[in-house]
Amino acid sequence: MAEPAGRTGANRLAQETSPYLLQHADNPVDWYPWGSEALERARAEDKPILLSVGYAACHWCHVMAHESFEDPETAALMNEHFVNVKVDREERPDVDAVYMNAVQAMTGQGGWPMTVVLTPEGEPFFAGTYFPNTDRLGMPSFRKVLLAVADAWRERREDARHQGRQVAQHIAMQANAASGAAGELDERVLRQAFEGLQRSFDPQWGGFASAPKFPQPMTLEFLLRCHLRGFEGALGMVRLTLDRMATGGIFDQLGGGFHRYSTDHRWLVPHFEKMLYDNAQLIRLYARAWQVTGAERYAEVARRTAGYLLRDLRHADGGFFSSQDADSEGVEGKFFVWSFQELSEVAGEPVARWFGATPEGNWEGTNVLWTPRAPETVAEELAMEVGELERAVLDGRARLFERRETGRVHPATDDKVLAAWNGLAIAALAEAGRVLPQPGWVEAASTAAEFVLDEMRTEGGRLCRAWREGRLGGPGYLDDYACMAEACLTLYETTFEPRWLRAAVELADGMLALFADPRGGFYQTGSDAELLVVRPKELFDNAVPAGSSVAADVLLRLGRLLGEQRYEMAALGALRSVGELLARAPTGFGYALGVADFALSRVREVAIVGDPAAEDTAALLAEVRGAYRPNQVVALAAPGDPDALAAVPLLAERPTLDGRATAYVCEHFACQQPVTEPEALAAQLR
Repeated sequence: MAEPAGRTGANRLAQETSPYLLQHADNPVDWYPWGSEALERARAEDKPILLSVGYAACHWCHVMAHESFEDPETAALMNEHFVNVKVDREERPDVDAVYMNAVQAMTGQGGWPMTVVLTPEGEPFFAGTYFPNTDRLGMPSFRKVLLAVADAWRERREDARHQGRQVAQHIAMQANAASGAAGELDERVLRQAFEGLQRSFDPQWGGFASAPKFPQPMTLEFLLRCHLRGFEGALGMVRLTLDRMATGGIFDQLGGGFHRYSTDHRWLVPHFEKMLYDNAQLIRLYARAWQVTGAERYAEVARRTAGYLLRDLRHADGGFFSSQDADSEGVEGKFFVWSFQELSEVAGEPVARWFGATPEGNWEGTNVLWTPRAPETVAEELAMEVGELERAVLDGRARLFERRETGRVHPATDDKVLAAWNGLAIAALAEAGRVLPQPGWVEAASTAAEFVLDEMRTEGGRLCRAWREGRLGGPGYLDDYACMAEACLTLYETTFEPRWLRAAVELADGMLALFADPRGGFYQTGSDAELLVVRPKELFDNAVPAGSSVAADVLLRLGRLLGEQRYEMAALGALRSVGELLARAPTGFGYALGVADFALSRVREVAIVGDPAAEDTAALLAEVRGAYRPNQVVALAAPGDPDALAAVPLLAERPTLDGRATAYVCEHFACQQPVTEPEALAAQLR
């Protein structure tokens, strides 16, 4: 066989832009990226396709790569019997979604790395996740799996094809059934979902279920909304969880930002990768929790997490990178953990004790930093004054951060820019920046939005999924359009620059044209996308909100600002299509439940007309923004500003009173008496 395309010694992945694919470019495996070349070869040679899906920050993906894909003998088996295809799940969420459904249907579980064997037509007939290089813990070695699957294809090919067709039909039926779980929306759905969350809540450590434990910011955001509805106990669940996470090892106590999840129920030992989407959502959640409670510790967590994003995950031109790896120097967590001796040498023993460290270590002989005890308790144990301990910790944290930054090998960064995840970061920085306030965050959000809209669209205006080093990835998905539309709308409600509202409308219209299902809801892939064995619908809010949930959110909000009923009808159709599932699986629909709360609430449409730089305008705006009011939309324009007034019908024909900044509080464009005093505005917003 001829040398695979690319540089000498490299396979076809050498031509890709995905850092995850490039990590495998020097494997002896004859990898293909997902595409027509691999599929055509499989059909021409009647060979099965071995599909391997992962992502750059995935620890077990690295393990399997080192054990199997870098091994010449294993690679030889793969090359002999299969057409091998490697996929970055973050660049191709459609491929990942279709075949993850197959893995779950065939094995009862899922995860990454994902290993699926397909017929040349793309139908899955064998599936699994990680396979070790030797028989271990009841798992067969990967080589045994390869030989068994190759034998099945050679000796029982029709059985394999039949299995593939059955699985493809099953996942298609499953997708249709889930998206057809229609139900009417009423407050009972919200109450039942809340009660379900109460049952699964950990009353000691916060969060839901047992280990592994994920932050679930969307679910916690829904609980904040439940608190506003008067659901007893909702705020306590949020506060306990946010407090435990912020003092746990899942939060980087030195550099800020959250790791992916906790491997234990106490939030102590994380899976050490850091993802843009987690940190973006948590910035927003902690800022909103500060609005509700006034607790300064929540504002501080938001500030430190935003600091991490702006320091370590920001491209020089403004876009945000995808993730930071769990491993450095081939060891999971090595960058983040400490010996007790090094902690004591750099920062002093009191600081080491404050961070929960012990000479024997709290994880595999090392220490994950966390702060599970109150300062008063630690100070008493050390016979110190609380203020003395706090000063030592402040100085010690700076010393430890400097040692880590300059004296250790940093984890790799997946430096591709994804439109959807940037949308989450833009919205978070814009909202938190106006709430806390942090004008620099709003500026960073605007710059990132400009980057995505300028650099990540084709000449025809089609938003793309990914960008890296000047090269665009393939067409964007529903979540790319929805998250960027929501980001632009949030920027509008932060800056009141009409350009952001126009961008949100353009993206929303593109979303409806490309992804809407005439029967209700949205497809994950555009009408212009390549055909897979199933056209996927992403319904569940997982680590990243489902595109359909964000689409419903942005369309409802735009509908209230613009008076566009078609937006609201499309949004309600998407919500109703999963209506029966919301109460049954609340942790799988955290974002959608928040949108349902919006749809079932008295939404206030607030129009403010006044000079944006004037004190009376600022006073009205401060009243609107001071409390956490998720079920309102806000527009502002200077009197006689034709651009702003033309962009927002809610502002049309809203004169000022006696030349003073004036606020109109409306519901479905029916407005109360205009007011000019913050106190009167507050009364109307109650």
